[in-house]
Amino acid sequence: MTKHIGIVACSAEGAALCYRTICSEAQTIMGRHWHPEVSMHTHPMGRYLETLEGKGGWQGVAELMIDSSVRLSRMGADFAICPDNTVHQAFDLVAPASPLPWLHIAEVVAGEAQLKGLKRLGVLGTRYLMEGPVYQLKLEALDINWETPSDSDKKEINRIIFDELVNGKFKDSSRSYFQEVITVLKRRGCDGVILGCTEIPLLIDQQDSVLPVLDSTRLLARAALFMSMQNKPVKRARSTLAPQ
Repeated sequence: MTKHIGIVACSAEGAALCYRTICSEAQTIMGRHWHPEVSMHTHPMGRYLETLEGKGGWQGVAELMIDSSVRLSRMGADFAICPDNTVHQAFDLVAPASPLPWLHIAEVVAGEAQLKGLKRLGVLGTRYLMEGPVYQLKLEALDINWETPSDSDKKEINRIIFDELVNGKFKDSSRSYFQEVITVLKRRGCDGVILGCTEIPLLIDQQDSVLPVLDSTRLLARAALFMSMQNKPVKRARSTLAPQ
């Protein structure tokens, strides 16, 4: 019997890819048309952005994530994942107050990098993500070095994500731009690249990259699938926070 996966979604495209990956890849293990029970809760992405850019800050983001986890717990979920890299900057505020245990997307990706023997990774994502501690801390904990693009490239990558990718727009010109950025990261000594926005894998896959790619969306989905199929019970925490 598999555990019930709860998806705390933020952006639709990344969450949809994560959900599809869980359901499609489960069939190779569980049989045709079979996958673990999955529930999803999504506050509007606009609410996340409004909160982050306003007075709420990361604490406000954490409260939205906790609220989703409370709702998912009531749906019967055994643990939670969030297929959005950026909001993991609030993770340390979320985990102690959540009624569900969580998988951390950057821990999953960093663990995969270690297994592959990668030593220096380029990190691509939103500007919040590239300039924040989410991947830096998890990679440094495993003695893996990291690089981010130039300031001008960060600005353009951020624009592509928010103007195009989260809206389901995947342009050849943007793909070419990402390819150029990855090539520069290789010249700077990177031996792999993290697709640290859950929509980037919809634009870039391994055949598009001169570096080995670490697809954060699919890696998280596979980790959730693996956790769902473990027999060991998942400890459920209590939360005193009511849904918003």
